[in-house]
Amino acid sequence: MTPLQAATRETFWTIGPVGKAAFYWLAAVAILVFCYGVYARFAAYARGSEDPRDRLSNLPARTVAATKTVLSNENQFDGDLYAGVMHTFVLWGFLTLLVATTILGFDIDVYRPLAGESFWVGDFYLAYQFTVDAFGLLFVVGVGMAMVRRYRDRDGRLWGKHTSLEDDAFVWTLFLLGVGGFVVQALGIVGQPARADETVSFIGMAMAAGFRWAGLAPAGAEAIYGVVWWSHSLLAFAFIAWIPYAKPFHMISSFANVVARDEKAGARLPNVPADLDHTNAESLDDFTWKELMDGDACTKCGRCTDACPADTVGRNLDPRDVILDLKAYRESVSDDPVAGAGGESAVATDGGVASADGGTVPIVADEGGVIASESMESCMSCMACMDACPVDIEHLTSFTKMNRQLVDEGAVDSNLQDVFQDVMQKGNTFGESQSGRGDWADELDSVEVPDARETEVEYLWYVGDYPSFDDRNKQVARALAQLFDEADVSFGILFDDEKTDGNDIRRIGEEFLYLELAGHHVETFADCEFDSIVCTDPHSYNTIENEYPEVDFAEFADDPMMPFDREEPWNPEGEIDVFHWTQVVERLVDKGRLGLSGDELDYTVTYHDPCHLGRYNDEYEAPRELIRATGADLHEMPRSRDESFCCGGGGGGLWTEHDEAVKPSEERLREAVEDTDAGGDIEKFVVACPMCTTMFEDGRKTGNFEDDVEIVDVAELLIEAVEAAR
Repeated sequence: MTPLQAATRETFWTIGPVGKAAFYWLAAVAILVFCYGVYARFAAYARGSEDPRDRLSNLPARTVAATKTVLSNENQFDGDLYAGVMHTFVLWGFLTLLVATTILGFDIDVYRPLAGESFWVGDFYLAYQFTVDAFGLLFVVGVGMAMVRRYRDRDGRLWGKHTSLEDDAFVWTLFLLGVGGFVVQALGIVGQPARADETVSFIGMAMAAGFRWAGLAPAGAEAIYGVVWWSHSLLAFAFIAWIPYAKPFHMISSFANVVARDEKAGARLPNVPADLDHTNAESLDDFTWKELMDGDACTKCGRCTDACPADTVGRNLDPRDVILDLKAYRESVSDDPVAGAGGESAVATDGGVASADGGTVPIVADEGGVIASESMESCMSCMACMDACPVDIEHLTSFTKMNRQLVDEGAVDSNLQDVFQDVMQKGNTFGESQSGRGDWADELDSVEVPDARETEVEYLWYVGDYPSFDDRNKQVARALAQLFDEADVSFGILFDDEKTDGNDIRRIGEEFLYLELAGHHVETFADCEFDSIVCTDPHSYNTIENEYPEVDFAEFADDPMMPFDREEPWNPEGEIDVFHWTQVVERLVDKGRLGLSGDELDYTVTYHDPCHLGRYNDEYEAPRELIRATGADLHEMPRSRDESFCCGGGGGGLWTEHDEAVKPSEERLREAVEDTDAGGDIEKFVVACPMCTTMFEDGRKTGNFEDDVEIVDVAELLIEAVEAAR
């Protein structure tokens, strides 16, 4: 037998029988402590309230999908190549070393006693050693990259109020484990001449050469090997036992979070039962098990905060801190030694300290709450935080729960109270008479706008509040009506039976007013004859498409405050198509029904992706195709598509004033004229949302951009092209 065929090594070299017995005893203790910690963590989630979503249905498929997501590191690579490479090296290195250790344990403790021989020899051993060295190197490099990012910029996104010693302990423990394994290997090579030809262990061989160069003899290596081996082993056992009690637990909870994710989270908020006591965030008991697990899944990476437009412009909102504040408060009041092991104090986002007095601290309040109410009022419901999160934390679900609590207490901005009052009394956010809802169409000379309640139409057009009542957005409504007429589309509107859709009313926290609006509309829809619904506003499109079908009207059958004439859900199987108008008109353009040749206009433009059309509903192409169809030269802003920067109007921002360094709309317009490739040549800032039009027209004035760029809706650009084509 050649030396290569006999290649192997003694696992417990210089470790005697007593030491070996102690090793196995400590390994068993570490594993038991680990298992108890994991059990206690998940038992704590089980104490959360029931989640309205069935998050564990089709569990095998969910697990496979989550495994693909985690192993590919696709979320880490999204928008951050460095973090993607770093996390890939760490994850795959860690998993490979874990598998290698498991294989060796199986050989020693199972295969050898049963078979009387070892498979950890020869070619298998050499391949094993090469693989361990290669992936061990990737692991150390990845951890080193993490340390560079963490400590190079101490004011970067990894640093915040929840940054603590556990973060340092985690990264340094991984680094010492990775390097320590190579040191143990190198000492073994120096001290065991039989391993002199083990060139596949290229890292160990290189370090061994360094030790020899430094004067380390085989006898010296043998003398210190046991100390280094035990140091490495004890650190490994301590790490295993520590995992469920601190930041390393995210390795488990993050995977579980991805398994339990709701693909439409945020776009469709969870329904609430008729019992008001279950709608709010009065105490931790009101949070679901998934919302509790979100806190443990958070890795403190800060991507959500980096992406948050409210934080960017200086509002009092840090999405990461909100999630971690809730987690810290849960740990501070928990009698579970595992849940309270993190050691963080529950500090409110306004700087106040939440006491561990068994729950007397309000979850959200102006002062003294776990979360400052100003933080929730600052949220624009743009979902940038959720889109950026690599572990599928559903920030908006928890934020809305806290907004519901504020509404229930009457502790909301007075402007929002006025909006609620207007909607309840008038049916719209302008406080105007509903009888004038269709008056925008009076200035159309040659276009008749039919009443969908009286005639059968192909498209029931839900116009929305701003195109109906706001003078600037009435121009958009008229342009769209002209486009429908030009393409010979059969359409009609609801006139005074159309009310506010409820999308933003719901995200502010007025759940039951939203339910009244949804009930009114689906009953109105049932009285009309149409094929599809088309919406001007992406906010309306989102809630009619994703949330109206979710309402369980039977839940409110006996509620005198909700006098619905129906008990069955509306459109539960999606048999009625709901569109944003750009999706409909794109098809018409493709069929040549607007007579465009694609060279009618020669403007240099950029386009702003509305949050509710893009991130909420993944529609990015239809508006762009329509812009290109006019002949306009489209240039993308640096933050576009799923990274688009919110205009500031969502989540009630349209109706409130905030203390901010710069308005979101001003920052976005600055980006358009300064950071876009075309720069100052941008003539038109194109939008596809009435709320965006309103916010950017305001930002154009307050930010002094009136001479730099014009705000136009895609519909206005299109009708100009159609008129030019004539």
